Amino acid sequence: MIPRRKSRSMTAAQRTSLTILVAALGYFVDIFDLQLFALLRVSSLKSLGLSPEDITRIGAQLVNWQMAGFLIGGVVWGIIGDKKGRVLVLFGTILLYSLSNIANAFVTTIPAYAAARFFTGMGLAGEVGAGVTLLSELLPKEKRGYATTIMIGCGVLGPVVASIAAEAMDWRIAYIAGGVLGLLLLGLRIAVNESGMFSNLHKHQKVARGSFLMLFNKPKRLARYLCCIGCALPIWFLAGVLVTFTPEVGVALGAIEPLKTSSAVITYSVGLALGCFISGLLSQLMQSRKKIMGLFILALAIIDGFILTSHGIAANTYYGLICLGGFGIGYWAVFLTATAEQFGTNLRATATTTAANFVRGSLLLDMLLIGALKPTYGFLNGLIITAAIGFVIAAIALWKLPETFDRDLDFIER
Repeated sequence: MIPRRKSRSMTAAQRTSLTILVAALGYFVDIFDLQLFALLRVSSLKSLGLSPEDITRIGAQLVNWQMAGFLIGGVVWGIIGDKKGRVLVLFGTILLYSLSNIANAFVTTIPAYAAARFFTGMGLAGEVGAGVTLLSELLPKEKRGYATTIMIGCGVLGPVVASIAAEAMDWRIAYIAGGVLGLLLLGLRIAVNESGMFSNLHKHQKVARGSFLMLFNKPKRLARYLCCIGCALPIWFLAGVLVTFTPEVGVALGAIEPLKTSSAVITYSVGLALGCFISGLLSQLMQSRKKIMGLFILALAIIDGFILTSHGIAANTYYGLICLGGFGIGYWAVFLTATAEQFGTNLRATATTTAANFVRGSLLLDMLLIGALKPTYGFLNGLIITAAIGFVIAAIALWKLPETFDRDLDFIER
């Protein structure tokens, strides 16, 4: 009997390890594509015949279409995750992402490119929320922070590979490679088991599952949800604006040499991976989500301030500061874990997935605000004002957010 028990125990451990690996690879593909578009934005739009003046404008529009896909997909996949299961979302998202990413390689017009980016964003929208939700429910509360940290920390190395692919391949081939990578990952997901907490929801037949409106029908629950989103707003300003539009930021700062997005992506990714691991480990050691997020938000505010006031900056200095900024936004791992811990099993995937994608979608608001401020205050001052607003909101949201480190996640929302 003893060997048989040992065998079953090892099998369970192996399945848990496989789930962590699959979730990490899924997020790897997620971030790979996000930064792949940032890297291929200029070359792909040049290939489609756009002038240098139009590349920034059309590139921003494509980012907006992608973010719209994230927003809609976040709601759709979040609801599916709570109604039909976390594993189903992991299958559906990677399939839609892969096919849409391959479609990017065959676009010949801007409307077709916009449609491809929209569906790619929609496909990617469920990855991180479903993965974090599944891992949070599979592991005991003492270890779930480590699991989500491994998932996010390994996943954010995707941009490094994206940078290599963008440099080594034609832009169309790079998109195809990303899609094939996703299809290969699809096969691994067959062995992933569903969360026991979700499977037990059938015992509560009268409890609503995956109701997006439930996030808004009680003031206290709505406040928790808005605080989750608010505390992560500075993350996507750096990732979506300062990294994606590195050449334009360099011009605004009067950089002494042209700045390259590919170099910024690599340094940012290295910093982000390190920041995710460190923030997750510190959160476990200090037994607090809020304290770590507060420290990292403060550090990020200082770094963003240096970046946006460094007139005449050298390229290596900019990339170094972007690396530090990547480290600063490493609290993304803790933010996702804390969001999953805030909500009951019947609403957890909806809340976590939509919150993550609304944070990403805040880039739409950032771009609109920067565009509105530019005619009066200039591009650089528009960036500074937009960043400052995000940090003020984050500070207030974090102050109001409940601590959840020791929370038992086996509960439901009514």
